[in-house]
Formats: sequence, C-alpha cells, structure tokens
Amino acid sequence: MNDSNKSISDSEQAVFEAGIKLGALYHQFTGSPLTLETVDSLEKAISQSISVQPYVKNIKVTINRDMVRSRLNGEFGYCELEGCMLDVVLDISYKEKEAKVSLKYDEKLNYPLMKINRIENSPE
Repeated sequence: MNDSNKSISDSEQAVFEAGIKLGALYHQFTGSPLTLETVDSLEKAISQSISVQPYVKNIKVTINRDMVRSRLNGEFGYCELEGCMLDVVLDISYKEKEAKVSLKYDEKLNYPLMKINRIENSPE
C-alpha cells in the first residue's frame, strides 16, 4: 500500500499538532533570559505566542520559580529558562477530537518530558 493512500485519523492529526506546538515552545523559549521579576511576563508571552497557532484551544504555562531562584547569577541577577523549569498544559482541538498534552519535568528521568495525557471527542 502506498503511504499517500493511508488515512490519518483526526486523533493522530490532533496529537501531531500538539507535538509541533510543544516542540516549538520548548526550542523557541529555552535560553530566554529571566529574573523573578520577569517570570510572569515570560509565562504570558509564551502562552500568547503559542495560543495564536492553529487548533490551540487552551494553554497554561508555569515556570518553576524555585528553580529560577536557585539558578540566578549572583553578579548579574538573571538566569536562562531551562526546559526543566517549564510546566505546560496544552489542549488542541482538531475537527471532532481534542488532544490534551503536557510538558513537565520528570524527576525520575531528570528530563522535561512531553506526553499525551488523553484524546477525547470535542465537546459539542
């Protein structure tokens, strides 16, 4: 069977869209300079940037302030956003399906893990 003849489900497309958004978010914003005073505005900027992309229904971005505090440079008073500082919940709505995904630091794996939390029918 030719790959071009395979049908992609709405669930698969929703998850694909979610993965693209989380990957873009992660690679676009990690490395951004921040302080405890700018955490709120960076959370808002990330949320607003991702929310304008197609199929985004909802996004919540939280940056771990304790991690920021522990990494502040004593001389200059700022640090860089690291993936482990991010806690993101994202809802993608594609046709009849909704993908709920997240990005959160997994202490066991010592890694900021992206995962699919669930896929469900879109509320009507």
